[in-house]
Amino acid sequence: MTTTDDRSLEEFGYRQELHRSLGRYASFAAGFSFISVLTTVFQFFAFGYSFGGPVFFWAWPAVLIGQLTVAACFAELAARYPISGAIYQWSSRLSNASFGWFAGWIMVIGQIVVVAAAALALQMVLPALWSGFQLVGDDPAPTSPDGAANAAVLGVILLALTTLVNLVDNRVMSVINRVGVTAEIIGAVLIVVLLLTHSKRSPGITFHTGTAAGGGLFGALLVGSFTAAYVMIGFDSAGEMSEETRLPRRTAPRTILTALGAAGLLGGLVVLGGLLAAPSLGDGQLAVDGLSYVLTSSLGDGVGRVLLADVVVAIAVATLAIQTAACRMLFSMARDGQLPFARRLSRVDPRTGMPSAPAVVVGVLAAALLLLDFASPDAFLAIGTTCIVMLYLAYAMVTGPLLVRRLRGRFTVAGTDETGAPLFSLGRWGVPVNTLAVLYGLAMTVNLAWPRAAVYDPTGGHWYFRWFTVLFLGATVVLGAAYRVRRARTVVIEPEAAEPVPA
Repeated sequence: MTTTDDRSLEEFGYRQELHRSLGRYASFAAGFSFISVLTTVFQFFAFGYSFGGPVFFWAWPAVLIGQLTVAACFAELAARYPISGAIYQWSSRLSNASFGWFAGWIMVIGQIVVVAAAALALQMVLPALWSGFQLVGDDPAPTSPDGAANAAVLGVILLALTTLVNLVDNRVMSVINRVGVTAEIIGAVLIVVLLLTHSKRSPGITFHTGTAAGGGLFGALLVGSFTAAYVMIGFDSAGEMSEETRLPRRTAPRTILTALGAAGLLGGLVVLGGLLAAPSLGDGQLAVDGLSYVLTSSLGDGVGRVLLADVVVAIAVATLAIQTAACRMLFSMARDGQLPFARRLSRVDPRTGMPSAPAVVVGVLAAALLLLDFASPDAFLAIGTTCIVMLYLAYAMVTGPLLVRRLRGRFTVAGTDETGAPLFSLGRWGVPVNTLAVLYGLAMTVNLAWPRAAVYDPTGGHWYFRWFTVLFLGATVVLGAAYRVRRARTVVIEPEAAEPVPA
């Protein structure tokens, strides 16, 4: 039976192949689990504190406001273009096929790097939960050679499991995602309540600085913003899953905003609670072990371990969600014949409703990236920052063309959703919100990619880690351009992306 959702997809020239089985909560879970407050805050809290001290907390609301402007633009686009491979599809329709292809290419490579970075987060939690999880050496600190190598081993094991789930069935994946997100939300609320009730100092401590990476207070906030920037990405996943969502024009815009809003609020409170409840701000442990140290020290070993177990669930579900989003991007681009081995990558198993080949490709490539951790502990931060920069740049490749269209009067959100209600629209706030989104995205991209030696090569002798983000991004663009040139020699005419279809 053909549904209204299926006909909506046909407007863009595609037929329904993925199973449309996700409701509103599952759509929310897709975005929230990608963001995964517990995964990313536990992973990068120590880093933010080590450079900014308590004042790094104030970078959190600044990043949240900036990302909300981006999310608002994405919500409009999700209502108008409910298609998998959101960044690629939106950018192509707002600009042209070539520009959109590079946006999708940068995004999918960035997503693969994010998968690897998320899997590495297990090292921040599992050894603290039980020393037996330290399979390599004795030092669990991710900045040590033993810790970095062990992080790679644990990450590869996790990637094998998430790849298997991505091959099974999208309903199974959805159930795991929803259960995991529910557990994460409950765990985050409990952590906030327990930390705030075990406070040892007042919120005024957040106005104190630590050792800033140059530039005093401003430098501390710039580097401290890495934590918030890494947490608050991936909310567009609700748009990525549009072809599997019921009533996507109505559902996706709302779940994009609610996922980011909920994650931003919970994450900010977790960071604040950690600063207030830490046994000490000056013994150096908070800058090394982060929130794992706070939980086990302030809440007792038993309660702390239970909450750490919940964080492990959050990390696993986040890795699964990010891998799924990357799979949908590969599928969407391959369906348009825009990638090597496109026919195989775009094949959907009619029984499971899942594209299996992209899951294997993402899993294998992410696992290969983890091997960098065997080379040097500095790879941990290099991988994490690289993926953020690539996603921020891909986001800007959507908000930028969108702003140009607005200024030219060529973008409107008219029409109704599947229930007959008006489509989500920023209305007269479109231009100012979109302008802020572009300026914020470009500024944060430069901030994250800036080759600070104190951040990326603190021990010296690894210049390539200092420039890793720039080199990796450059290699991604060059590789993509080489493929486009080669493809142009075999394809006489490349069709331009379709003009926006009135909603």
